[in-house]
Amino acid sequence: MIRFVCVLGMVSCCAVLAACSTGQSSSGQASPAQSSSAEASATPMAMDPGLDEEANAALRSLYSDNQKAQEIGQRAKGILVFPDIVKAGFLVGAHHGEGELIENGKVTGYYAHSAVSYGLQAGVQKFSYAMFFMSDSALQNLKTSPGFEVGVGPSIVVVDAGKAKSLTTATMQADIYAFIFDQKGLMAGLGLQGSKITRLSR
Repeated sequence: MIRFVCVLGMVSCCAVLAACSTGQSSSGQASPAQSSSAEASATPMAMDPGLDEEANAALRSLYSDNQKAQEIGQRAKGILVFPDIVKAGFLVGAHHGEGELIENGKVTGYYAHSAVSYGLQAGVQKFSYAMFFMSDSALQNLKTSPGFEVGVGPSIVVVDAGKAKSLTTATMQADIYAFIFDQKGLMAGLGLQGSKITRLSR
């Protein structure tokens, strides 16, 4: 309920800004991630048990529904999981949620996702997504950037059900693979372009 109210507040603020604007747009038993990042693993981290449980449940759900996601997870340097993104709005929509970065099976950071989109949309929608960082450089980009913007910098591929079937070891060339999903499986028609991810202080 608290997250939902926060998102509605964001939507209201975005709507005001838009009105004033002159055109500017602002089986899941495998280890979640395989990484040799000793520095990240050694970093003291204040745990968030509630978010940890939600993130792990989201990954288990994704892995149980999609074998390809589990295979990618076993090779990933790090996995950024957002278990509960809320999308709300009419004309101006806002996405918001919190997630965590997992490296070598350990939580090494907490992050916030936010995005504003314009267009015909109504209602409230909740979804989850996971980003699999396949290269050390892409992972470091996330960890060192004050504001990581999806689509700027490392290459990212959003995997839908069809693309998941065609992915092989030979064709996996992107820095990051993202799966957008809910309890019913992979979701189509949603993009992450322009989303901003910022590290939270815990």
